[in-house]
Amino acid sequence: MSLSITLIQTRLHWENKAANLAMLGQKIESIPQTQIVILPEMFSTGFSMNPAPLAETMDGPTVQWMKEVAAKQKVILTGSLIIREGTDYFNRLIWMLPNGQYGVYDKRHRFAFAGEDQHYAAGNKRLIASVNGWKINLQVCYDLRFPVWGRQNTNPEASETAPEYDLLINVANWPQRRSLAWKTLLQARAIENQCYVAGVNRVGDDGNGIYHGGDSMVIDPLGETLYHKADEEDVFTITLHKTKLEEVRSRFPFWRDADRFLIS
Repeated sequence: MSLSITLIQTRLHWENKAANLAMLGQKIESIPQTQIVILPEMFSTGFSMNPAPLAETMDGPTVQWMKEVAAKQKVILTGSLIIREGTDYFNRLIWMLPNGQYGVYDKRHRFAFAGEDQHYAAGNKRLIASVNGWKINLQVCYDLRFPVWGRQNTNPEASETAPEYDLLINVANWPQRRSLAWKTLLQARAIENQCYVAGVNRVGDDGNGIYHGGDSMVIDPLGETLYHKADEEDVFTITLHKTKLEEVRSRFPFWRDADRFLIS
């Protein structure tokens, strides 16, 4: 059982939704065949602390664009954008299916160092999606620094435990000056959770002059790097194999010895 995913590492036009959607649409149309297309964090605006004029509702044009692209290309499309609900703003990841159905994940850990906690409300639940027998845990950028939030969980009441998910996806606007942490933590999440990890970051300067070096990566369950690209735009498709994952978990069943816990 295999799963093909495409990572889009790209520059973003600062706070210019029309330009970003047009650019991303062209890149997505160039992908020959894949099942999941992964965009960076706040793909329509860049990582902006100016949500009031940029936010949309779930009926807004960017979510509609995601529906149209997913349907036309017959892919699952995911990435985060600025969403308003009532008086709150969220850095919300959308998991858009080709049939127009979707799941959402609101970023749990807001990046207080940049003031994100002053402008955005925190999410309170994880989203683990299911695709063709694969379980996929979805996170946004700063979540990567908090291992408990991504830790495999098992059901203590089940007769047989099993890992909770098979692939961790993290979409980001992670500055190059902290790239060592980004690359190290992506590998750590793969090793400690015995899963594949895909981290998709942007490249180029943002509106605050902060440079992003990309360093998008795909890591296997043993922590080996399957893909890594720094400093350049890239559209990369890779096929992940469930047999490899099952072999690692069977040969090295470390997950069985993990502490059981509940996330509240």
